[in-house]
Amino acid sequence: MRVCVFGAGAVGGHIATRLALGGAEVSIVARGANLAAIREKGLTVRAPDGEHHARVAAAEDPAALGPQDAVLVTVKAPSLPGVAAAIAPLLGPETFVAFVMNGVPWWYFDRHGGPLDGTRLPELDPGEQVRRAIGVERSVGGVVHSATTVLAPGLVQAVNPVNRVILGELDGRDSPRLAALAGILCRGGMQGEVTRDIRGEMWAKLAGGLSNAPICVLTRKDIAQSFADPVIRAEALRLLQEALAIAQALGVTVAMEPETRIAQLAAFRHKPSILQDLELGRPMEIEAMLQAPLRLARLAGVATPALDLSVALATAAAEAAGLHRPA
Repeated sequence: MRVCVFGAGAVGGHIATRLALGGAEVSIVARGANLAAIREKGLTVRAPDGEHHARVAAAEDPAALGPQDAVLVTVKAPSLPGVAAAIAPLLGPETFVAFVMNGVPWWYFDRHGGPLDGTRLPELDPGEQVRRAIGVERSVGGVVHSATTVLAPGLVQAVNPVNRVILGELDGRDSPRLAALAGILCRGGMQGEVTRDIRGEMWAKLAGGLSNAPICVLTRKDIAQSFADPVIRAEALRLLQEALAIAQALGVTVAMEPETRIAQLAAFRHKPSILQDLELGRPMEIEAMLQAPLRLARLAGVATPALDLSVALATAAAEAAGLHRPA
């Protein structure tokens, strides 16, 4: 299978490495120092199961890579317009595009069913650039559970003992094409899964993220350090409970016991990606990760006082740092 990973950050580099180890013909869209390092030395991932190396084709211009069987988009949400503008050379007649990204996806209500089916989320796809360039027909949902950090160009550290990529068709149907891709990931040492409920998987990750991401932006500390304060930990529990209430109001049941999940997170010595972006001066995923869930709450009629305050404060911090522009 010819697979291109569009985005050479921590998550993209890790997934590309595992796909290559699993036997796929892998390419990656990268730029700058990352591109130079990948071309010279390949990709390296340091993980609990060892250090892994992979040689992959790399280019800044997707036209140099040609049509693919699958494209995995692993960029941060603010970079999606750039993907839409550049992705065409990667798309053959049968190419599918999996958006393996953080936060609420632009396609959330497409093929959703029910009264909100087809509702557009324009803040997540300004000018519908992604919808026009890629389309719903090609699009696949993706959720990744892999705490990763770029240590140096071409070098990624993964701290989770188990790393998972979950893929799902937007309408929940069975999917041989996704099963084939998941199998390659499994052979490469990453847990690849296919679900018939990709929105449920999205909410399972998003709810956990909402409990800690805005807090860590404000504390400038990792999750364990932040949750060491019992007042902050209690607030994190409220944030998680509100997030799960939004999901439930939208018809999604997440099998999660809030107190247990907060206890698990309290032992996690990792900085959320949104805090890493703040520290490195990169555009922050404020819209997709923090503000869009509140818009969904308004659509569902759910009150979220704790989330409203924490998101407002985190947004203000991002704007003060020049890393998020007000809508």
